[in-house]
Amino acid sequence: MTTLLPASARLAWWGTAWLAGHVVTDLLVDAVLAGDATHAVAGLPGVDGTETLVGALARLRAMGATGVGAAFPAEGDPVGLGGPPVFNADALEAGEAVVVGGVELGLVPHRTGAATVWTAYRAQRRQLPDVGEADRGLRAALLGSAEALARLDVARWRPEVADQLLNLRHRPALSAPDGVPARCVDLAGRGLQATEIVALALEDEGAAITAYEIEERRAALVPLDRAGRRALVAACSPEAWPPA
Repeated sequence: MTTLLPASARLAWWGTAWLAGHVVTDLLVDAVLAGDATHAVAGLPGVDGTETLVGALARLRAMGATGVGAAFPAEGDPVGLGGPPVFNADALEAGEAVVVGGVELGLVPHRTGAATVWTAYRAQRRQLPDVGEADRGLRAALLGSAEALARLDVARWRPEVADQLLNLRHRPALSAPDGVPARCVDLAGRGLQATEIVALALEDEGAAITAYEIEERRAALVPLDRAGRRALVAACSPEAWPPA
């Protein structure tokens, strides 16, 4: 069983692998599109209109691109972003973005139907959690959130969430290109699992009957969401990877 990474994670992993010569162009396109009709890039320096995904990456490589890293920001937690504000604001609205190392550019995906257009911005240097830090933070958040949700009787109001929390070792497999450390593939899988648990738990308010109960549940989930996104950023940003 496989699961689908967000678009920015796919572009980070496969774009970095392509820039390093680990994968051929056809594999890059198939992995990033993942069933979409097309991806294009708008706003690249010196380009009028849009470029194809491959044309944009080729142009970025010629400009000196060294790798592609992901960002998964949320309100109050702009993890993976360094600015400027116009880039951060669009990335925050989209919930994701990539930063292209070596060229000081960021790309934000905007999806319409089966097509995605990445809008290019100038991007500033960013600070990232390292893989070990993100791993430890995710493990602690999973434990803390599971305990808090058990106290709040998650099995009664959201049995699917309880099932996932009881089956954390059973994760769908992620497909990664050569060059991505195995530890990062594992961390990305667990980060994605954490964010999916949060999304599932917040689909509706379940059996919550008071504003206090709703707030308690959200408070139990916020640390897990933050840790999951930070894990994805570290796992999908080559600057944060441990030395080979």
